[in-house]
Amino acid sequence: MEQEQTYEKVIIVGIEKQNEEDAFRYSFDELEQLVENAGGKVVAKLSQKRERIDHKTVIGKGKVNELKHLADELEAQTIVFNQELSPSHVRNIQEEVDAKVIDRIQVILDIFALRAQSKEGRLQVELAQLSYILPRLAGQGENMSRLGAGIGTRGPGETKLETDRRHIQRQMTEIRKELKKIAAHRERSREQRKNSNVFQIGLIGYTNAGKSTLLNQLTQAETYEKDQLFATLDPLTRKSELPSGMQITLTDTVGFIQELPTQLIEAFKSTLEESKHVDMLLHVVDASAENIKAHEETVMELLDELGMNLIPMLTVYNKKDLLESPARTSLFPNCTISARDPEDIEMLRHAIEKEIKKQMVHYQLSIPSERGDWLVELRQNTLLERQLFDEDNQVYAVEGYAKKGSRWVQD
Repeated sequence: MEQEQTYEKVIIVGIEKQNEEDAFRYSFDELEQLVENAGGKVVAKLSQKRERIDHKTVIGKGKVNELKHLADELEAQTIVFNQELSPSHVRNIQEEVDAKVIDRIQVILDIFALRAQSKEGRLQVELAQLSYILPRLAGQGENMSRLGAGIGTRGPGETKLETDRRHIQRQMTEIRKELKKIAAHRERSREQRKNSNVFQIGLIGYTNAGKSTLLNQLTQAETYEKDQLFATLDPLTRKSELPSGMQITLTDTVGFIQELPTQLIEAFKSTLEESKHVDMLLHVVDASAENIKAHEETVMELLDELGMNLIPMLTVYNKKDLLESPARTSLFPNCTISARDPEDIEMLRHAIEKEIKKQMVHYQLSIPSERGDWLVELRQNTLLERQLFDEDNQVYAVEGYAKKGSRWVQD
């Protein structure tokens, strides 16, 4: 029983629209996961089938009354709505229910605030939270006395919520300036990698698909990995080696999620920039997820929105060890693996190499015997497939595939 008190008691509330039963169930289950990842415990779920949301309270007067009694009975501290709440929604619900009232977006922002490690990550989360708070300042008065601490208050926090609009706008301007400086530094690093002819791959996918685990297995990066939503927020780039000896870079990114707050898409654009300029994407999919199709669609829609839909992509169906039957694959090219299985990781390395080769240009060169440094560079930065030493001419005859624009490839 003592363990129970360490959690914030939460009631989740959602609207199920007509013919959307499955989508609602997935979304509602995901909201419960989000709440748990933010340090809450769902003590009750309240749902309602409606054609459209009630303009005053989302769920209507009768349901609000039911919510009030449920919150009192269970001593719930927080009510989380699956739908985005307007300031007037919060105000009207707050008049009846004696608990903190927040929505799904605030929970997601809260988790981001908990997970962000780097200066850039923290600034981006703060910018997203302030962007969300600003238009809602007028509706926060009644909620403020109940906010106190816990879910929905991390990051900028209570004191910043109480400050005036001008102060928040000034803060946002300062954060944007700071992020521009960081983005400029990141751009210089990216240009250096680009100029070095290193093949760059971005890891993308729905949150908790296993991207960080995969990065660790391919690069021995030892990044934070856990079975939780948004375990990784800060982009991390590491080197990896393919079977041929070719060196590549892999960049992990924040996980995507259904209904990702627009504030977060905007705030994390510079983070996603790391993957916007890559040569190829590895799209990691949790093959064991019940709503795998929705996960895939969410990622593909966001890629389209971010202008990344034309980047060559290899889809990696992960967690095959959790499957009882073959993976349901709908995106191609693909491979199905368990990121925990060394043999599967080796198979993935070969699959990556095969896809890379499709984007490269074939070369045949004669390398003077005294230019061993060129051979090293070819081995590391290209797919070197053949190397023979011609004793008569004292040259190495080499053949392979290199990136377009590489100095080894004639235009």
